[in-house]
Amino acid sequence: MKYNKLLPIIMVHNVDFMYSNETVALKQVSLNIKQGEFVAIMGQNGAGKTTLIRTLNGLIRPTRGSVFIEGENIALKTIAMISKKVGIVFQNPMHQLFSNTIEDEIKFSLKNLNLDKAEIQFKINQILNEFDLEKFRKRSPLTLSGGESKKLAIASILCRDPDIIVFDEPTLGQDAKEIKFFLELVRKELERGKTIIMVTHNIEFTVEYVPRTILMEAGRIIADGPTQKIFTNEFIISKSSLILPQLYLLKKELEKIGIIIPKELIKEHEIVDFLSSRLNIESIKLKEGDA
Repeated sequence: MKYNKLLPIIMVHNVDFMYSNETVALKQVSLNIKQGEFVAIMGQNGAGKTTLIRTLNGLIRPTRGSVFIEGENIALKTIAMISKKVGIVFQNPMHQLFSNTIEDEIKFSLKNLNLDKAEIQFKINQILNEFDLEKFRKRSPLTLSGGESKKLAIASILCRDPDIIVFDEPTLGQDAKEIKFFLELVRKELERGKTIIMVTHNIEFTVEYVPRTILMEAGRIIADGPTQKIFTNEFIISKSSLILPQLYLLKKELEKIGIIIPKELIKEHEIVDFLSSRLNIESIKLKEGDA
């Protein structure tokens, strides 16, 4: 069946999930995500974030409810079939890396795409160069640094060119260079029309770069909307047991000394630009007063 792009690329309808120990992880979860969106899923540990994303590629099958990917109910599809459309990069890269060499890791990931040997080799070379892993081609994944193994985990998913890419805590433990690489990768994939979901605890990163946020608490979605609106709502943030962004708290402190920053400004560069402009205006006034 050909996917009708007028529909959301992901539709989750009234999904419940209970683990074998009777822990209820998801309760009546419903959401739609459009093609090309960049979405963050946030909440405290145990909120149901990782369980939810694992329902998207069949690793977890809902106890009740339905998951549709590109208009198709995935209930009767195998994980291999779903993984052609949905790729998940796990928080710990070693949970998905198991081949003897970096080259074999990419080759295994391409196994179910019905490509001939020449096409597979071309894709391997292409992805290793793109991720600067060519020099490690014959090395074991176990010998890579944390940042390098994270790159390989991402490369092993992106080589399949899935329409939906899910990252579980992609910025955790990453330095500034690695986060910059991740941001550039996201930008490129969004430009190609990919849909990107990230599970994260990184509030400052989310406020700065992610347009839409879904907040979860105790297996339920308690808020879903524009990131800037959600992270200026103190009641919702308190209910999800998260903390307000540092820049929002800074704005409140500045208000106490009479510096009012417009409510819609919440990103770092917006606030810096506003304060710079304000300081320039005050400087001009002082000079005029001296004259």
